[in-house]
Amino acid sequence: GGANMSAEEILVCAVELGENFCLYFAGLECDAFCREKILNGCLCNVNSQLLVVRPDLNLAAFEDVTDQEMYSGHGMHFSIHYYKHTAVSAGTPVAFSVRVQNKSYYMCCEKERGKMIVRFREGEVPRDIPGQSNAIFFQKSFTSYSPRAFKFEYSLEQGMFLAFEEEGYLRKLILKKLPREDEVDETTKITM
Repeated sequence: GGANMSAEEILVCAVELGENFCLYFAGLECDAFCREKILNGCLCNVNSQLLVVRPDLNLAAFEDVTDQEMYSGHGMHFSIHYYKHTAVSAGTPVAFSVRVQNKSYYMCCEKERGKMIVRFREGEVPRDIPGQSNAIFFQKSFTSYSPRAFKFEYSLEQGMFLAFEEEGYLRKLILKKLPREDEVDETTKITM
């Protein structure tokens, strides 16, 4: 309800105040990212499945999750790190991290056998990223008429978006090339 909203707004303001100083004094280069706030939540696909990360299996997939599993939250409660960008960028720069069994993993993209894949690496997302990073994605609205739905473009390769691909019974998290920016592809639609 209303009470929640205001608490969240206050939180965001407080964080922004603190973080502005970091932007102010750091003397960052022109393509630097400076963390502004962190929101916590789950990532959902168009089938209302939640993204679940299983680092032991090197796997991230959208799955049907029961309330009980949701409560235990292993590998599905994400921190979404929002950055200020000193250059004009194509969307809001974000990074994703997730906690699994008391370890933190961040999402990044790596080339493997000539193909770009999504990986979760152990470690924390840095507060300041001085240049380019394979952990930064640009959050864009999915369509103008669904404000809560987004698509996430890989910052180092234009036209590559987080998406899911059906592989047997799995809906694996992948990077997918969209030929056109305005293409509406439901597999790239992610709600938070």
